[in-house]
This record gives sequence, C-alpha cells and structure tokens, in this order.
Amino acid sequence: MVTPEVSAGGLLELVRTGRAGTRTELAQATGLSRTAVVTRVTALLDAGLLLAGEERASTGGRPPASLVFHNRAGVVLAAAVGRSRTQLGVFDLDGQELAGVWSDHEVGVGPEELMPQVAGRLRALLDGVEPRVVAVGMSLSGTVDPERVMSVDSPVMRGWDGVPLAPYLAEVTDAPVHLANDASALATSELLGQPDPPREALVLKASTGLGLGIIAGGEVLHGAGGATGEMGHSKHSAAVGLTCRCGASGCLETIAGGWALVQRLQESAPELGAGHVRDLVRLALDGDPVARGLLIESSRHVGDLLANAVNLLNPEVVVIGGDMGGAFDLYVAGVRQQVYANAAAMNTRDLVFRPAAHGDRAGLLGCAAIAIEAVLAPAAVDAFLASRP
Repeated sequence: MVTPEVSAGGLLELVRTGRAGTRTELAQATGLSRTAVVTRVTALLDAGLLLAGEERASTGGRPPASLVFHNRAGVVLAAAVGRSRTQLGVFDLDGQELAGVWSDHEVGVGPEELMPQVAGRLRALLDGVEPRVVAVGMSLSGTVDPERVMSVDSPVMRGWDGVPLAPYLAEVTDAPVHLANDASALATSELLGQPDPPREALVLKASTGLGLGIIAGGEVLHGAGGATGEMGHSKHSAAVGLTCRCGASGCLETIAGGWALVQRLQESAPELGAGHVRDLVRLALDGDPVARGLLIESSRHVGDLLANAVNLLNPEVVVIGGDMGGAFDLYVAGVRQQVYANAAAMNTRDLVFRPAAHGDRAGLLGCAAIAIEAVLAPAAVDAFLASRP
C-alpha cells in the first residue's frame, strides 16, 4: 500500500510547500522510482493540481522541467461569524484573498436571520470568480461540532446551539463546510503565509470573550470534544461570586472579558458611549485613563492563568490577537508581567510575545487556511484523484 507521504497527494504537498520542484527532486525526497513519480505527477497534472513550469538549468543532459502548484485550481470560501461582526472572503489555494466583505450585525441575531445574509454575500463575492469552490471554512465563538457543522455551546451567540449550518450554504456551493471555533481559527492563521511558522505556541484571542488556540508540533490542537482553549471560563480567585454569561460564577471572563469591561466602562463613564470592546480599545489608544486601566487590569488577570498554560505546554511564542490585541503594546505589558511572575523561569527564558501575524484579518485568514488544509491534505487529494473517471 502506498503511504500518504509518497502518494500523489504527498507529492503535491512537497511541491506546494516548496520542498521539491522537479520530478527528480520528488524522487530524491521520497525514495520512489522515477516511473512511480512520473505516474503520480501525471495524475496531478491531468487533474489540474500541478502545472509544468519553466525548465531549470542543468549541469548536463536535458534540463529538468519544474513543477508548480496550481493555486487557481479552485477557490475556498471563508466565513468568520462573530457576536456582532461577520467577515467573509474568497481565497485561492495559496491563501490569497480574491474578494472580501465585512459587515456588522445586531448582537443576538440568530442563524435563521444571519445565515441567509451570509449566503447571499458569499454568492455576490463569487460573481466573476471562475474556479470552482472546493471547500468552505467557517468559525464561531464557543464550542463547535465540526462533524455536524453546528455550535454546541456558545454563551456569546444565543440561539445558535444545535442548528446545522451547512444547509444554509447549500445554495452557494455543494463543497464541504469545515467548522472551527474562533480561537482555533486564529491559531490556524499563524501557520498561513509565514516563512517560519511556530511549532509550539499559545494564541490568545482577547475580545468580547477569551479563548486560547494551541499549536503543538506545528499543528492546531482541537481536543476530544472540540472544547480546547476555553480559557474564559476557567476559574479565577478575583472572580469569586461574579456571575458569567455562561451561567456559572467565578469565570475569568467576568473580570477580564471584553463584555465585562464594557459593562464597567458604561457604568463608570456612560458619557463615552462605549457599546463594544472595539470602542473600549479605541478609547484606550486615545489615552482615556478609565479604558486604559480596564485593559491593563484585564491583561494581568489573563496573565495569571496564561502562566499555568506556559508551565504546562512550554511554548516558544505567545500570540495576542482579537479586538484587545489591537492595543498590543498596552495589553501585552500586563500579560507578560504576570507570566514572568508566575511561570517557571525555564519556560519563560526564551519566550516571545507578539501580536497576531495577520492583525484583524487573522480570523478570516484562519477560516481560509482551515478549508485549504482540509481539501489539500494528502489523503483528501488521493480521494479526489481516485474519484476522477
């Protein structure tokens, strides 16, 4: 039996990631015979997944023809659906955005109202796009079920739990829908388009809620039930007796989540008119002392618990994204202070803190990356080739 790493899908992965660019290099990288390589490459060329590139210089004999990944063999759709904002995009198979749109919506809107709007906007984005849609990547807040493509526990988005979402997109495309939570999508974006992506990282999404994406061995961890990284609902001693929007008490979010900070800002300074954590961040960046104080306090509380994760997982980098990540220099100071104070010296000696690589587009790019990796995984490519007549 052909192992995945040297199947046709495995060869495509080598070309796509730049580890091989000719049939000779593929043979050297895999140990396959030239005949086996030619057979597999021919199948990839016939399917339009590879293109014959320019000939390379040779030291003698016939120059070897290079192979190029066909990044327009298909497109993927990306949909990052949040509590009050939706980001949509069309991407090629290299993760380059071809079209996109962002839109705000009412807090509390349900899937029966929002998802038809999402489908309509995606249809509009596809106008004039020739390659076929091969996958959809989508993210939601909270715990999701990727098999059934639905939310199963989202305190942020009431009314979404248990509602299948794929049928809403069936009129746009029959391509598979791949669903992840927003923190995992943020973490996945750190692996896209990076010359040296992290292999061990904690990726904090500090926004209305608090989530943690985990990269281990160069891959995003999802956990047995898809609930990895529920940092916001971990208990904190300073939150004892405070009721969380999830219904429990003592959660970190009650003292550090964006929704709780906005409530406190509205109570202490209603004249500022802050209705969202993005407003709080804008005020903090403009120098408002109350907003700055709330962000600093939040970052320290988050740093307290993040120190435990640093001790347990020993990451090389901590990434801070989400709306509060927009005030990175202010926010990271408190996080770093508490991590250094509470984590083991060995685990913080070389630890790097940095903002999300793709800024406020990170969640959308993460959705695209989830779809791309699903459709171009060696096993998926092999199954596609096997289904061709």
